[in-house]
Amino acid sequence: MKVLVVNCGSSSTKYTLFEMESEKKIAWGIVECIGLSEAYYKRQTSDAKEKKTSIKVTNHTEAVELIIEDLLDKKTGSIANIDEIAVVGHRIVHGGDKFSKSVLVTKEVKKGLKECFSIAPLHTPAHYAGILAVEKMLPGIPSVLVFDTAFHQTMPDYAYMYALPYEYYEKHHIRKYGFHGTSHNYVSQRAAAMLRKSLSELKLITAHLGNGSSITAIEKGKVIDTSMGFTPLQGVMMGTRCGDIDPAIIAYIIKKYPRYKNDDDLNTLMNKESGLLGISGLSGDMRTTIKASAEGNKKAKLAFEMLCYSIKKYISAYCGILNGIDGLVFTAGIGENSMAVREKICANLHALGIEMDAKKNNEPSVEERFVSTANSKVKIMIIPTNEELMIARESKVCLHASAQTDE
Repeated sequence: MKVLVVNCGSSSTKYTLFEMESEKKIAWGIVECIGLSEAYYKRQTSDAKEKKTSIKVTNHTEAVELIIEDLLDKKTGSIANIDEIAVVGHRIVHGGDKFSKSVLVTKEVKKGLKECFSIAPLHTPAHYAGILAVEKMLPGIPSVLVFDTAFHQTMPDYAYMYALPYEYYEKHHIRKYGFHGTSHNYVSQRAAAMLRKSLSELKLITAHLGNGSSITAIEKGKVIDTSMGFTPLQGVMMGTRCGDIDPAIIAYIIKKYPRYKNDDDLNTLMNKESGLLGISGLSGDMRTTIKASAEGNKKAKLAFEMLCYSIKKYISAYCGILNGIDGLVFTAGIGENSMAVREKICANLHALGIEMDAKKNNEPSVEERFVSTANSKVKIMIIPTNEELMIARESKVCLHASAQTDE
């Protein structure tokens, strides 16, 4: 059984083709910089090296069409015909309060997804375009939507509600939704396997740290709280996002800088010009920040310390909410690869039972591993995330459940 996973971002389209019996990747790639002159297509297969070519694609529909045509190419493709694909899984950033689990695509589901455009305007229209393109290129092949927000739907109301007039929630669905749910779900399952316990027995904190970052508190396999909110802007400081700030700052900035009266400009300020980039003035990339800090750049050092401190605060708070934890998981680009970030975050958390083994932490590896000391009450784990595989699994389960219902 083959499952194609499609992830349409704001300016890119990624894909992975899986053989589900072995859960191995057959082909994968990305169309990047959609709509720009520097657009390119990068592809790889299990038996061929990576190939990158410059292309012209004006929208996500053309990107998906290019990918599927490539998969079907008689010389270099990975499938002989479209019937080899059992189901297509689509990563969807925001399901609002309409979708609490993965769903098979129907007319009603597409209508509901369109109603979510306003709360994720950069991503959801791109997702929708990808769905339509798949339907055009793979007629008759079912599609499943897997939502980043779905895993967080177990949060209690006192955790997801904002202290605004209740009618804002009733009329406009303003509440915390959380993101990176597919990643948090995957690594929590892997953590349970590493600890050789059932998820129902564990209290975990999972830290998905990349250009966008989120921290999640998980008890017995269910999310109790997560750092991102109504949008991915809330929470810890990130590469180019400010994270938590005093809301009154926005009104103050508008008074001081009239150019920010436009909502788009304010969103750009907080989402694309802040975080590591805004403080260091150099880059939103942690590698650049750490290098500059080591060379004596004071703003880069400040940016590094601010980001680590904000993550440490959430971890400490969630330890309190959960009344202790069994495991702390680091994942995603920074979480998996930055020794300095992990070490800084875990420093002086002995009172919470978190003790890192510096030697283990500094050993480079791409494998799942423990980096806590032998005496640490909390097991610290580094687990490479695999959102694509999780989407493929969810799609397979959803397809089978639908088939059983039809019977």
